[in-house]
Amino acid sequence: MKNAGQKNTGQLSRRQILSAAGFVGLAALTGCGSGDDGGDSKDLSKKQNGAMKNYRAGQQFKAAKPLSFSLLHNNNPVYPLKSGWLFWKEVTQRTGITLKPLDVPLADYEKKRSVLIGAGDAPFLIPKTYHPSEAAFVSSGAILPVSDYVHLMPNFQDKVRKWKLEPELDSIRQSDGKYYLLPGLHEKVKSGYSLSFRTDVLDKHGLTLPTTWDEVYEVLKALKAEYPDKYPWTDRWSTNTPFPCGALFSYLGQAYGVKAGWSYDNIGFDTEAKKFVFTAATDTWRQMVEYLRKIVAEKLLDPESFTQQDDQAVQKLLAEKSYVISANPQELVQNYRYNLEKQVEGAKIEMVPVPLGPAGPVVIGGNRLENGVMISSKALKSDTFVAMMQFVDWLWYSDEGQKLCKWGVKGTTYTESGGQYKLEPGISLMGSDPDAPKDLQKDYGFFNGVFTYGGSWDLVSSSFSPDEKKFQDAMAQRKELPIDPAHPLQSVEQEQATLWETPLKDHAIQNTLKFVLGKRPLSEWDAYVAELKAKNMQQLVDTHNKAYDRFQKDNG
Repeated sequence: MKNAGQKNTGQLSRRQILSAAGFVGLAALTGCGSGDDGGDSKDLSKKQNGAMKNYRAGQQFKAAKPLSFSLLHNNNPVYPLKSGWLFWKEVTQRTGITLKPLDVPLADYEKKRSVLIGAGDAPFLIPKTYHPSEAAFVSSGAILPVSDYVHLMPNFQDKVRKWKLEPELDSIRQSDGKYYLLPGLHEKVKSGYSLSFRTDVLDKHGLTLPTTWDEVYEVLKALKAEYPDKYPWTDRWSTNTPFPCGALFSYLGQAYGVKAGWSYDNIGFDTEAKKFVFTAATDTWRQMVEYLRKIVAEKLLDPESFTQQDDQAVQKLLAEKSYVISANPQELVQNYRYNLEKQVEGAKIEMVPVPLGPAGPVVIGGNRLENGVMISSKALKSDTFVAMMQFVDWLWYSDEGQKLCKWGVKGTTYTESGGQYKLEPGISLMGSDPDAPKDLQKDYGFFNGVFTYGGSWDLVSSSFSPDEKKFQDAMAQRKELPIDPAHPLQSVEQEQATLWETPLKDHAIQNTLKFVLGKRPLSEWDAYVAELKAKNMQQLVDTHNKAYDRFQKDNG
């Protein structure tokens, strides 16, 4: 099986957390959206006030007259909103648009957004929305089917075409064939996690960094031989998540071409059989489990990895009780390396590109979309609707708009030379210069998660540390597996599927861990699959395949 799973992300990101909140509303959906505005939604002749004529991709948007648009603003406590930010001033100066933010605290954003939309009081622009939480607002007609209006957005269309993002957009379509979210668009998949190794220890014993999972096994065995009383590998990211060792399962699953760990989905598409299957009942899943079982059985991976707190795992690394641990580029530099260098003389640690497995040099497809913008249906009634869509297109999707949102004003907040971005002296970004008197986010309003996401690989990678750049460049060379085809469920189907999903997922995760830890022999695999069937596995799969066939028929 290849490419099992639908949702993206390889880590427990804000996207997954917020999506879970939005999922509650899915059961109440009706299948079809009603974004039409009294039948005149396609006639935009009276909605051109302030719009540019012949607006094109790559062109600076400037409204024909000063306009203002309301915006729901997710206020991050790390950089709380300030009316005096240079960001607001610069946006108005360049575009003629004044943004009027309705400020909502980060912790209350999801709830407040739902209340505002339900009461008909939502601003025109509703950013920071994570798929599939937009689905909860489709049936009421409160948000626009934005796919009907992307012809007004040349930069958006240009990036979709250039980066071949049509399959990703298909994956967020509702059962009426339309999508209701303008997502952030990435040129390339951005990977997050992999293994890190104490390279000074490897060097001491004549070992090299592994590039495949077979080599990982050999390195771990060699370390075990040198240090028989230690587990060479201890791991983390097992608490506050339904999937213990979520990072490990995510990138190990990638090596097998299956979504696991934080990106696990009960349902995945088998590209060879052309149908959806239950991810954790496939031969691919069993092979991945067998590999981990071998690692644990030979005492190469600390079994406490699946239950311990993160700081316990890190302390084992720092105390030299282990030499291998999951990492992301930030943790590698700011936690592991920084603290090891203070505590262990000569210690060095490096993160490797995700080791290769049976699937070859691949990355799981589908995570080139990020959170995005919903548009209130009220906006369509405005005579400035076209100008608003042009503005959204420029700010969120043009190269210049994205550069402004991320880095600010050239010569004021940053300099650029040969594609290299450098903050002006005295300005810090996420702790890059702890002694700097100014902060790019807090004092200027740039690099704000409401506006900054997606973009070309050059722009996305422009803020990477050297370690992250090395890692991401290696991962970016890999082939992206095709994402799952669209198969939106209708409301009755969704309601029933939701009832089946949780017990199936719980059983799959619990027994995967039992197999890995040796608490259940792999000889009982067939019995485990039979247990899943008894919990309506086949009915769930059939429901998704029915939705897939219907969508193909209606939109093929």
